[in-house]
Amino acid sequence: MQVVIIGDSLSTGRGTSPGDAWPNLINNNHQFSDVGPELVNAAQNGSGYVSVGEHGATFGSQVAAAVTAQTQVVVFFGSENDMGFAAADVRRAAADAFASARAKAPQAALVVVGPPSYSDFPEPERLEVRDQDQAAALQAGAQFVDPIADRWIMDHADELIGPDGDHPSGPGQRYLQTKMEQLLRPLIR
Repeated sequence: MQVVIIGDSLSTGRGTSPGDAWPNLINNNHQFSDVGPELVNAAQNGSGYVSVGEHGATFGSQVAAAVTAQTQVVVFFGSENDMGFAAADVRRAAADAFASARAKAPQAALVVVGPPSYSDFPEPERLEVRDQDQAAALQAGAQFVDPIADRWIMDHADELIGPDGDHPSGPGQRYLQTKMEQLLRPLIR
């Protein structure tokens, strides 16, 4: 079973290492990976639905490069990198990325995880990105997960976020591994 991860630096291991990134941790968790999923990590630092990251990547270009007819789950994670872009542009780019994933892998489950916040008082721009991602996900029939409402990381940011204040530490990547395994487990067939 192929699971493709579309995302930003939260999924690449920036701040730790690619080996410590949550998708790699899932691939190396034999209790989880022996049931069949192979995670293909297409995430690129700095990217978002609108934001162009490393290697000119957006979430849409990651879909184009990594999702195939054999993909059974596509996970979109993020992105705070879209903060500062027009809300309509974020929603349109997200809708386009979801439509592209559906066209390339019609049978695939789509899971959209919004951008997390490490504070009880997320910036209005972060909430706007979350709201646009959610609206586009619901319109596309994708499962939407809201790390802000679900308080991912918030209560333990001092332990889970590295010294740069933005990227997960080793324990933070393991925390995301656990959260993402919980999301993926029901989708594995």
